[in-house]
Amino acid sequence: MAQQLHVELVAVEERVWSGEAEMVVARTTEGELGVLPGHAPLLGQLAEPGQVRIKLAGGEQLAYDVAGGFLSVSAEGVTVLAESATPATPAQGR
Repeated sequence: MAQQLHVELVAVEERVWSGEAEMVVARTTEGELGVLPGHAPLLGQLAEPGQVRIKLAGGEQLAYDVAGGFLSVSAEGVTVLAESATPATPAQGR
């Protein structure tokens, strides 16, 4: 089995999603960032408007539209702290 990341997506009012993923992609103020297991620790500010994509084992992908907040990468995994996070409408042809 491929190495996994522990991911927490948290909005102000609730934990939106928590689980294991192969990759997290988010747009920060510095550009789009892909996080794989073993990524160096970092803290990034999420761009507005933004989207966080969580790629699960087996090819499934979850996408959330986020407003404000931060992305934190540590040895324990990835934490996304957003002011708001709602499931994104799937794009046609993806």
